[in-house]
Amino acid sequence: MPPLFRTGDRTVVPGKALWLALAASGLLSACAGLQAESGSGVLQAGVASARTQAAQQAAREALPADEAQDRQDAERGLIARPTGRVVAADGRVLKDFDAYGFVQGAAPDTVNPSLWRHAQLNTQAGLFKVVDGIYQLRGFDMANITLIEGRTGWIVVDALTNREIAAYAMQFARRHLGDKPVTALIFTHSHADHFGGALGVISREEVARRKVPVVAPAGFMDEATSENLLVGGAMSRRAIYQFGTRLPLSPTGNVDTGLGKDLVSGHVGILPPNVTIDQPQQELVLDGVRFVFYNVPGAEAPSELTFTLPERKAYGGAENLAQTMHNLLPIRGAKVRDALRWADYLQQALEQSRGSEVYFGQHNWPVWGQQRIAGFISRHRDIYKYTHDQTVRLINKGLVPSEIADRLRLPASLADFWGGRGYYGDLRHNVKAVYQLYLGAYDGNPVNLDPLPPVQRAQRYVQALGGADKALDQARQAAAGGDYRWAAELLQHVVFAVPEGTDAGKEARELMARCYEQLGFAAESATWRNSYLTAAQELRQGTRQLSQDRAAMVEMMAQVPTERFLEVLATRLDGSKSEGRRFAMNLDLSDVGEQYRLWLENSVLHFRRGEPDPSALVSLRLTRPAFLGLLAGAKPGQAKEPAVQVQGDKAALAGFLQLFDKSEPGFPIVTR
Repeated sequence: MPPLFRTGDRTVVPGKALWLALAASGLLSACAGLQAESGSGVLQAGVASARTQAAQQAAREALPADEAQDRQDAERGLIARPTGRVVAADGRVLKDFDAYGFVQGAAPDTVNPSLWRHAQLNTQAGLFKVVDGIYQLRGFDMANITLIEGRTGWIVVDALTNREIAAYAMQFARRHLGDKPVTALIFTHSHADHFGGALGVISREEVARRKVPVVAPAGFMDEATSENLLVGGAMSRRAIYQFGTRLPLSPTGNVDTGLGKDLVSGHVGILPPNVTIDQPQQELVLDGVRFVFYNVPGAEAPSELTFTLPERKAYGGAENLAQTMHNLLPIRGAKVRDALRWADYLQQALEQSRGSEVYFGQHNWPVWGQQRIAGFISRHRDIYKYTHDQTVRLINKGLVPSEIADRLRLPASLADFWGGRGYYGDLRHNVKAVYQLYLGAYDGNPVNLDPLPPVQRAQRYVQALGGADKALDQARQAAAGGDYRWAAELLQHVVFAVPEGTDAGKEARELMARCYEQLGFAAESATWRNSYLTAAQELRQGTRQLSQDRAAMVEMMAQVPTERFLEVLATRLDGSKSEGRRFAMNLDLSDVGEQYRLWLENSVLHFRRGEPDPSALVSLRLTRPAFLGLLAGAKPGQAKEPAVQVQGDKAALAGFLQLFDKSEPGFPIVTR
């Protein structure tokens, strides 16, 4: 699920043949130091080195035959393309439909040729006819809106990330298909790029007035409002790397995300469902159209559904299927996903989709024809099952995650499947997720039970190598000799151990940035590319503060249960400061009629909903928006809210509030 934040100055994831070719050429990675490379002159920042160019050529030669069918499918049914920009009320450009216009022609040396091909396919933005009565809006955001024509209006499947882009997409569709009302809204799963634009599709008032069905899988609201809340700061910081939100859109920067082009920033909202899919199979008739829904929680998302449209011979796979291998553990972080359960759902999908003439998902483009659909689903099934089974096999032979990641390769029948290559997920990362699901992050070696923190470890390594100059010299030699992963690891120790302002510190950062550039240029995975290139950018420019756009999130925050915010508050309590302290408080949210008791015990903040505690030191009465403002750091009186009413020991309340930390959303990742 994309984070609900805006970052920086731009709005806001290898198959066997490729890796065999790179291994044979000694080019598993491609980076370069500041020194001259034989036959290439001095390496330049932002330019593919000779080694990277050779790696790209090896990758090109190892790719399966290019299937024109994919290009035909990505363009099939085009009705109209959007052009120009979508601009917010404050003048910010939310979406520029021409920004990826450079993604055409042959792959440049700075982009993996397989990723370049995929990026070209994802640039096909517009309104498309899938089959009679089914249309898609693709390329308006990272996800798709699917429009299903009902008897009296449009049944809308998913709503993009925010109100502004969803409203624009719906207006675009109505311009070409007719101004029909929304007669149902379906949320396929609990990730924000699929529900955040709900209020741009239909208002709460219209849902209530016309009794419009809002359909979602069981557990949707809890998962949709909580997944990024507890660790939202860290997850959003890491998402900058995964989605490349601060990178320029260029052949040396962001070219794709794997699931689509880019995320669009704006006002994020949600609509509570009034129809829940809580059975393994559940039929509904929406505006005269028969749906057979399938409840499939706990694979791609904690709460998810898929469906068939029997009369239209169509299967909607939500995000359990896309034109890329998916993540079992996103780079930005999330709860680990279960590959075995995912494969089982796809086996069920094979049976559920029998008789369907088209598959469509909520990312990328559709697949037509029963035979092709069956092949598409079965190969995705087998990618996850193979990843699971072979990782478990190697776990039981004693291999640790990094060893399994280096050893495991997909069989040719799966590696040569364009629709399952690692553009968003990646096999090397996914095997680590399988390991973590079963055994956790610890690899069983006691040396890793209590390792030194990164900076201390780096200082000791640099000292053991004979100082920063000798460590740098070894890193230069490793890079020049093609041992690029080792060069990057050495450089990370120098960067952590040596002050930035020293000559060694400056050289280490620049050398590492150039290494990361080359690793990014060669990466087939869009998310790996974005991560490497963002790391290079931050090594050169430093980190920039990540600030949550609270105004843009107000529509979403209004739907989050108060309990979730109190859970977040508890995680901000500084345990060392609160040691030995006791405190009890009553909280009365006057506008919603909610009352809570909060108390501090053993350096833990507890809460319970219920009647006030007569022995509490303090009682607070305020509106829920004012309370959320206080949690966000606002002072009473800053917002146009009724004053906070405080009864009891105000000094004790002030002392209690000082026990809480502020988050640090701009924390460093590749520097310290």
